[in-house]
Amino acid sequence: MTGYGRAEKTIGDNVFIVEIKSLNGKQFDLRMLTPSILKPYEIEIRNLINEGLERGSVECLFTIKYNGAAKPVAVNTELLKAYYTSVKQVANELNANDENLLSAILRLPDVVTNTTNLLTDDDWVAFQKLVKEAIENLNKHRLNEGVSLEADLLKRVANIELHEIEIKKHEPNRRIRIKENLQKLINENVSAENIDANRLEQELIYYIEKIDISEEQVRLANHINYFKEILNGKEKSKGKKLSFVLQEFGREINTTGSKANDADIQKLVVLMKDEMEKMKEQVLNVL
Repeated sequence: MTGYGRAEKTIGDNVFIVEIKSLNGKQFDLRMLTPSILKPYEIEIRNLINEGLERGSVECLFTIKYNGAAKPVAVNTELLKAYYTSVKQVANELNANDENLLSAILRLPDVVTNTTNLLTDDDWVAFQKLVKEAIENLNKHRLNEGVSLEADLLKRVANIELHEIEIKKHEPNRRIRIKENLQKLINENVSAENIDANRLEQELIYYIEKIDISEEQVRLANHINYFKEILNGKEKSKGKKLSFVLQEFGREINTTGSKANDADIQKLVVLMKDEMEKMKEQVLNVL
């Protein structure tokens, strides 16, 4: 969701510049510096930017370059004359120096004010187009970043798949080692005549089911396929879905680690978790 967009255009007597910067954010959060001439349209501008960007921490800056014909300030001449006459009279009565009288009066309240002229209907339409142009430029920036982001996510998914293949390779030896360890424990602690074969078989079946990781492997493969399906889909907003699927990644990987009871598989689980955490960070950048 990171991006920058800028657009500039002469509208009426002024040059308007729109600059929009977007950073990662779960919600739409807009900070906007609005000149007085645009204050009446602030809500419409916010809605326009929200519609165009949807999500992210957004900063928007509007700059107006006034030309010679523009009047960014207005002088209240009647009020200025009234102030001048009154102050001049008092200065004469007090024999005070009135050399800087005019400059002092110009600083009095309401003598000089910013103009409150509004945009004409045509100027407002032109300004909306300018905002949309800046949004479009920002989204182009986002799109370029998204191409690199997609490649990185697919690479990390592929790494998880490779680790999963390695886990499957270790699975037969894991079962043999577990069986041998169980047999050794039984031989060391229980004499042969005291073993209830039926009960032992039931306990072994229960234990084997408890440590079986085949279901986790199947579910993880399904989650990976769904992740890639979302990533390659045409829908506009994918970030939240991808984040939810990654949570499912975590559940299956963590359960595999807790059931594995095997050092080699545990190492692969750690590598998978590392890839997954990096993916979580990257998914925050996805709209």
